[in-house]
Amino acid sequence: MFLINFILEFDYLLQYILTKMTAIIYIGVLFLLILLCIIALNIYRRHKNQELIKTVTSISRGTNSELSLILKLLKSGVNSKTIFHDLIIKKGNGKFSQADIVLATTQGIVVIEVKDYGGWIFGNGNQTNWTQIMAYGKNKYRFYNPIKQVNSQILSLKNSLKQFEKIPFFSIIVFYGDCELKEINYVPESTMIVRPHRILEALNSIKVNNEPAPYENKQAVVDTLKKAVINGANKDYQKQHIDNIKNTTGKHRILD
Repeated sequence: MFLINFILEFDYLLQYILTKMTAIIYIGVLFLLILLCIIALNIYRRHKNQELIKTVTSISRGTNSELSLILKLLKSGVNSKTIFHDLIIKKGNGKFSQADIVLATTQGIVVIEVKDYGGWIFGNGNQTNWTQIMAYGKNKYRFYNPIKQVNSQILSLKNSLKQFEKIPFFSIIVFYGDCELKEINYVPESTMIVRPHRILEALNSIKVNNEPAPYENKQAVVDTLKKAVINGANKDYQKQHIDNIKNTTGKHRILD
């Protein structure tokens, strides 16, 4: 009798364990399927995003922040044919000017400079250099005033096509990274400094507050900007541009 009861109890326990194991296996398989679906969805989204970016530029050009901004513009409805990325503009003195992103809009040409910084950012439009403060004031770094940088790009663009003399130019400086714009002063009227989540607000402000630009030949504008994009892929121009910057700063001539 004892043996029979033991067998029955053991069988019940075995059935209970198998039932629990089946439930655990079922939950595990379900979890795995969900995880695989999420991974597949992310891969699909990444592929679609890359295909969208490729309507404007190569995913191997520029920084991740620049590509992220281009994707944001495209998803907001900006026509891919009006976005120009990674431009090099030839100057009359044999030097070059490089621009991250240029938009050809109804109101005029918008030049966008993309920056990646952490920490606190201080500066004003009249200074040569701005200040980046890290580690709560322990580390300070200088970088060239981005307003002056974009103004130089705009001047180069204006000199590249006579029609540009009559077209309004605007500039937007976008700060990516874990930074905080602490104190920025004396920003020119045609310039806006923003964090990425407010770029569309800046573009809308330009659209709302300005009349349509007096374009004479839109195709000439497109051709000029396309040529600058082609120049941006030229390795020789890239090297010469970097060498020009190095020679201008002259840091390699300081021996201490």
